[in-house]
Amino acid sequence: MTGPRLATQFSAAEDSPGLLLWQVTNRWQAAQRAALKEHGLTHVQFVLLASLAWLAAGGPVTQRQLADHAATDPMMTSQVVRALEELGLLTRLPHPDDKRARALAVTPAGRALADQAVVAVEACDAAFFAPLGGQAGAFTQALATLKRAAYARPFTSDQL
Repeated sequence: MTGPRLATQFSAAEDSPGLLLWQVTNRWQAAQRAALKEHGLTHVQFVLLASLAWLAAGGPVTQRQLADHAATDPMMTSQVVRALEELGLLTRLPHPDDKRARALAVTPAGRALADQAVVAVEACDAAFFAPLGGQAGAFTQALATLKRAAYARPFTSDQL
């Protein structure tokens, strides 16, 4: 028995950019999980550890700065930071300029692991995005355009 079609503007599901993004993102995340497994990191742990290693070159990094850079939920960031600290991959020290904040720092073990894992992550990306060939740069620019637009204004239900 078949019922009425979904009330969609698309004649085929594959015409929906949102569905395609969802499907591709899920496959990419699965590939990243597999690449990171040998390093003992979840994808979010890697993203936060690598982001901290990147940001720390500019001086003390607060948890808020880390969450903003990685575009992660602050509460989830706090939980992951705690887990990374327990693993000895980062430390939380008093911030030199803000007595209310903590300065996050990558430990030598965290730096070494981030350096090893980023090689696996970038190799995974190279293989995953290889079908784009010469369009990879344009794809990256399109993603950057979407990111800028998404963060330029807060999303509200009025936009639906």
